Amino acid sequence: MSTERTASILVVEDDEAMRDLLQEELEDAGFEVKATGGAATGLEFARADRFDLIITDLRMPEMDGFDLIRGVMALPQPPHVVMITAFGSIETAIRAVKLGAYDYITKPFEIEELLLVADKALGERALRTRVARLQREVEDKFGLGNIIANSQSMRDVVSLVRRIAASTASVLVTGESGTGKELIARAIHYNSHRANGAFVGVNLAAVPEGLIESELFGHKKGAFTDARADKNGLFVEADGGTIFLDEIGELALPLQAKLLRVLQEHEVRPLGATKNQRVDVRVVAATNRNLDTMLADGSFREDLYYRLNVIHIDLPPLRSRPEDVLPLAEHMLDQLSARRRADSGPPRRMRLAPEAQQLLLAYNWPGNVRELMNVLERGIALCQGELISDEDLPPQVREKRPSDFLGTAVARRMTLADLEREFIERVLEDEAGNKTRAAQRLGLDRKTLYRKLDEYAKSAGVARAPSPADPDPGS
Repeated sequence: MSTERTASILVVEDDEAMRDLLQEELEDAGFEVKATGGAATGLEFARADRFDLIITDLRMPEMDGFDLIRGVMALPQPPHVVMITAFGSIETAIRAVKLGAYDYITKPFEIEELLLVADKALGERALRTRVARLQREVEDKFGLGNIIANSQSMRDVVSLVRRIAASTASVLVTGESGTGKELIARAIHYNSHRANGAFVGVNLAAVPEGLIESELFGHKKGAFTDARADKNGLFVEADGGTIFLDEIGELALPLQAKLLRVLQEHEVRPLGATKNQRVDVRVVAATNRNLDTMLADGSFREDLYYRLNVIHIDLPPLRSRPEDVLPLAEHMLDQLSARRRADSGPPRRMRLAPEAQQLLLAYNWPGNVRELMNVLERGIALCQGELISDEDLPPQVREKRPSDFLGTAVARRMTLADLEREFIERVLEDEAGNKTRAAQRLGLDRKTLYRKLDEYAKSAGVARAPSPADPDPGS
């Protein structure tokens, strides 16, 4: 018997000798057992206590086993039910199963037979409970409330994900490496009606070009030299769910044409097959490459681009949303601390010292959110206590110690207008001239930013800054 015998079983049997025998044998096998002689009483017990399994007779006075099954199945978390009776027939078995019974045993039976059925029923129930718990954990992890969005740009992303989750439209997620494109793809999946289906992800840049077609669409035995058995492709594995095609910009042109056909026809044909297979899959693609440039040079198909880019989500880099850095760091530290406890490490609730916080805010984060996670993992590994100091951070972060900007401004006897101008110019420089991102970071609308830049240009005696109607070379 593989199942751990810590489960609770209710026995409902009107024959006293049989009831006592079942209770004794089940208790000897390690189960916690409660017994009663009537179905009505058994239903009261089931409503009052939480049982993992109910073993019930069929023929009983006043209320039979069928009525008991109906009552039990109406409970919020019904236990499995095994019916035993001397009046076995195919019709009775079918009826019991249709009502919700797990299995059916006819008298006379060997006690080992009953123990085996009980063990299987409890094993399946334990598995279902574990799967449901894991699914809840996954849904909690990828719930929209877990996406750190203090900045307006990320609040806009979360709002868009919430609006499109119920759709079946394809989504293209763009952004620099490490900005969290897969996190957004999973959030779309787990907040949609496909949440009970599979989420299948593949990094197309990590799969050799000669194997991508087989990986995506599958193959039949003998389709090529190493095809020793049939294989389902990832589209079939994702049927009823979502497929995440990461690094879509790395897909070669011939495979782009085949992917386009799958998206148009909702069918795949494995290598070596003669028939298509219908699939119901939502596609979320992602890339850190500039697909507009690839369209212009012919390395990415325009028809595939528009098929994927039904809904576009552009993730901002971490440097453009500094208000998210410390909340993200605190969230990650909570996750890393919980992981450490799960790995039997000493319980520590890690926090950042003020000087470490200032360094994180001053750093430019070229590796984005992924780099922040790596920096925090390093800090935990080096930290002697529960407070990560500046000395626990890597050299590239420590080198970006913030200067005393306000102290320097006071020493230079700068006016408030001078301070505002220098701050705006520094933010614009940090954003490589991108006025849209600079305006978002400053909390200004673009018209206000252009007006201020125009004033600065006039006061310096140079040509005016572009107006909002002018093209923004950095956007």
